[in-house]
Amino acid sequence: MGAPISIAGPTASGKSAVAMEVAKQLQAEIISVDSMQVYRGLDIGTAKPSAAEQAGIPHHLIDCAGLEETYDAARFVREATTAERQIERPIFCGGTGLYFQAWQEGLGESPQADAAERAAIEAMRHEEQIAELKAADPVTFECIDQQNPRRVVRALEVIRLTGKPFSGQRAEWQNTVAANFFLIERERADLRARIEARVDAMFAAGLVEETCSLRAALEDNRVAQQALGYRQVIGHLRGEQDLPDTVALVKSRTWQFARRQKTWFRRLQGAVCLAVPADEAPSETARRILSHCRIDP
Repeated sequence: MGAPISIAGPTASGKSAVAMEVAKQLQAEIISVDSMQVYRGLDIGTAKPSAAEQAGIPHHLIDCAGLEETYDAARFVREATTAERQIERPIFCGGTGLYFQAWQEGLGESPQADAAERAAIEAMRHEEQIAELKAADPVTFECIDQQNPRRVVRALEVIRLTGKPFSGQRAEWQNTVAANFFLIERERADLRARIEARVDAMFAAGLVEETCSLRAALEDNRVAQQALGYRQVIGHLRGEQDLPDTVALVKSRTWQFARRQKTWFRRLQGAVCLAVPADEAPSETARRILSHCRIDP
């Protein structure tokens, strides 16, 4: 098939449905590029493909880690490389830009964690952390999830230990993607409506109940506890806000996250940007993707 097909885009853009349509036509398999779908048990809140969907189309790097584990970009690169070698026709699909870029261009060098430095940063108020990050590294400040304490602390830790911007630690990245890399793009109003509908569906499907069953494990996992939806529901369970406010908060945070994803993907050179109308079926988007690809027999 030549270069693997990669289908990326912000959350709720419909990329998974499109990838499954492409996979059906090519008899391909999907490698998930999602930092939270790797965790067993995080099903509803990550919009994980159903058991029936996974039975129909083989998926990889889903449910490959327990909540007692830490999953990061380095592990993703190792496991994605292994999966790719075992698959005749792989399709990479997801919204975790860091994983896409690490897989294509490598991880670069970052210093090991420093317990003393990290403790000093964690002792700061969140507002102070954000202010320091903005002053030291405006590029990372614009792209990072500022509501994710773990990522903010790590960025500041690297900056302090190296004396260089966190964004500069991967200066060897050229932001150039391989062939057959497609970005799903939707109009602002359409994407926001899709996000709100998805969040409503998640709560209707039992997101609160799922979070309750996983709460202890989530609170012990510094990475997984930051997952959108679960983080806000845990706040609800602690009495920080009522359920309607929690639903509204998840919608707001998801929209902010989608905007950051769009900012990340917008920097990529060589990607084919597909503007997807609100009424376009995934099968039609898949047809357009395949029309751009050179498919080997």
